[in-house]
Amino acid sequence: MGNWTKWIWAAIATVPVAAQAQGDLKGLDRDMVGPRAQILVLGTVHLSGMPAGFDPASLDGVLKRLAAFKPDIITIETESGEECDLAARHPARYGPDYCAPTDAAKAATGLDLPAAIAEVDKTLKAWPAQATPAQRRRLAALFLAASDRASAYVQWLQLPEAERRASDSLNPALVELLGKIAKRNNETYQLAARLAARLGLQRVHAADNHTGDNIDVADSKAFVRSIEAAWAAGGAAIQEQEKREAALAQASDLLPLYRYVNQPEALRLRAEANVGPAMRAKSAQGYPQMWVAGWEIRNLRMVANIRETYRERPGARVLSIVGATHKPWFDAWLGQLQGVDIVDAAALLK
Repeated sequence: MGNWTKWIWAAIATVPVAAQAQGDLKGLDRDMVGPRAQILVLGTVHLSGMPAGFDPASLDGVLKRLAAFKPDIITIETESGEECDLAARHPARYGPDYCAPTDAAKAATGLDLPAAIAEVDKTLKAWPAQATPAQRRRLAALFLAASDRASAYVQWLQLPEAERRASDSLNPALVELLGKIAKRNNETYQLAARLAARLGLQRVHAADNHTGDNIDVADSKAFVRSIEAAWAAGGAAIQEQEKREAALAQASDLLPLYRYVNQPEALRLRAEANVGPAMRAKSAQGYPQMWVAGWEIRNLRMVANIRETYRERPGARVLSIVGATHKPWFDAWLGQLQGVDIVDAAALLK
């Protein structure tokens, strides 16, 4: 055997060891310089499904706990302006109504979506320590033109009551829109935006992404039926959990509900009920397994979006408010990133 052949076989013999070493990324940040990022993932119920008569004041106890975490950055489960612009440029793929229209804000500001995003970035870079009401009204209008309603509401909430009026590009149509937003039962507004305004943050950050779960199937109705059948087959445990959540949702203080939703066992059951039955379901087309693939892509891209929010801010304190079913994936994947510590949501809510 020649030296060259011996070298090849020696190299092949080391491949499994090398591959194993390359696959283990734990500990690469053990000698990290500077503070580590602290990430708190709050699993939330979707407030749009709350009982009639829902009072946003019932969230005050939750907001108090979250404020104690003192996040520098808050992320929300909604699509970014950039994603909305992408979808608008590809209507054949994503449909004509992927995001809410920004026509009214475009008319008020004279800016289309990409131009508004650029103007928001420019404005925030020069943002003063003490903003005037005129600056906040103008920025709120820019956020609306940039398809960022939640951040517009953050600015609106930081205006004194007497200054919540039409002016500085914020015309009557946009003021009316912000008034409607204030009444929406949505965690994006009633938790994230209210908290951001309380802490003096200028915006929240959209982290959702649906570009990867836009699954192309021949029969969309059959696809939906197969997923629903899979969930029904494995849904006994989650049904009991949902009953408990429904009972807690009736209370005037929703802190116990959020404590329950963010318990490790409740999250484990939710993750199993969401994906386990779909992976075990039989389908000639493989529809349930396709759904899981889309679910994972969505979560991966959301995690990447969260990482991007503090890319230039090592050591940031990040709060991610997301539907509770996402939380197990967020905790697992965000926890694998370098320089990151996952904060125990259950402990914070006690």
